[in-house]
Amino acid sequence: MAAEKGIAALIVAAGRGERAGGAASALPKQYLPLAGTSVLARTVAAFLADGRINHVLAVIGADHAAIYAEHVRFDDPRLLPPVSGGATRQLSVLAGLEALEEIGPDLVLIHDGARPLVPVFVIDGVIDGLAAADAVLPATQVIDTIKRSSDGRTVGGTEDRTQLFAAQTPQGFRYRPILAAHRRVQALTDGYTDDTAIAEWAGIDVALSEGSFDNIKITLPGDFARAEQILGARGMETRVGSGMDIHRFVAGDTVMLGGVAIPHSARLEGHSDADAVLHVLTDALLGALAEGDIGTHFPPGDATWQGAASATFLGFAAKRVAARAGRIVGLDVTVVAEQPKIGPHVMAMRQSIATIAGIDVSRVSVKATTSERMGFVGRREGLMTFATATIEVPGG
Repeated sequence: MAAEKGIAALIVAAGRGERAGGAASALPKQYLPLAGTSVLARTVAAFLADGRINHVLAVIGADHAAIYAEHVRFDDPRLLPPVSGGATRQLSVLAGLEALEEIGPDLVLIHDGARPLVPVFVIDGVIDGLAAADAVLPATQVIDTIKRSSDGRTVGGTEDRTQLFAAQTPQGFRYRPILAAHRRVQALTDGYTDDTAIAEWAGIDVALSEGSFDNIKITLPGDFARAEQILGARGMETRVGSGMDIHRFVAGDTVMLGGVAIPHSARLEGHSDADAVLHVLTDALLGALAEGDIGTHFPPGDATWQGAASATFLGFAAKRVAARAGRIVGLDVTVVAEQPKIGPHVMAMRQSIATIAGIDVSRVSVKATTSERMGFVGRREGLMTFATATIEVPGG
């Protein structure tokens, strides 16, 4: 496929996904963490990692804008602002296709937001297939013996598995024909859960391309464990970054540490909210990525960050890990201070850091010590923080 062709990836993520999260989850499955990074962030990252994709658009639930902004943030102009979907998948896809009309891409790849492990060869195989076809479906051949049953209790026959294939996404189309098909079928039904089925209905021939058994759709809680196993089996390399931060005390009554407001007889001096714990963790993550430090991305002379919540900085660094299709393995921070006492606030700090970074609290360690009354820390003029971040990113 010629490089100049406009190719858009449409990621459908408007559902609730309640089966995957279970009754205890307040988040739709696409925003739940998978190895430290939300499912949808991983899905978006997979398409942004393919240089042939010109535009990426997510279709989200009408009430998901704030959740999306928290969990999916990439510094890439190809990622368009999300649009709201409809009550069914079919209507959500149509909403996304309509939103792309002003851009008018030549090709569109329609992908499930809950398939975060799609390999690049599957994406490229669909694009390549569209050089000779109007629609392309990635699929894997069925390897199990398939039985037919009308009542769910007795076998009524055995299917010929040599003619059976399991459909996956992204499903690729020439943009104008699939948009027209979706518009036409809207008046008949909103029950289609597969876009190539709409193409077939519209008389568009569908070609097959190579799928992947790793390209699973996360549907049930157990799928998260399976997805983590797949991630672990891929060629990942471990990286470690470190950071150190110092802030002096000035007049005030609260110290921000790890996103927790701790009452004290002073506050920390700084351009933002001076949260030395979140600052040092940000530096550690960026160091592990070899992407500079906090000042590189958030210059202290920029008025934009005056008084800003430092959660913004750590959240940014965590999203940079996700953008590299990586995961945060662990965060470890030490606070060196005579006062305030950190111990009573450690659990709250761990939970706050875990929430900001999008990882489980078991992956966050917060420790505290003093300087034995020596130096500026001993004189209670300020405090120091040290952090180590361990991440995994694809090798090479």
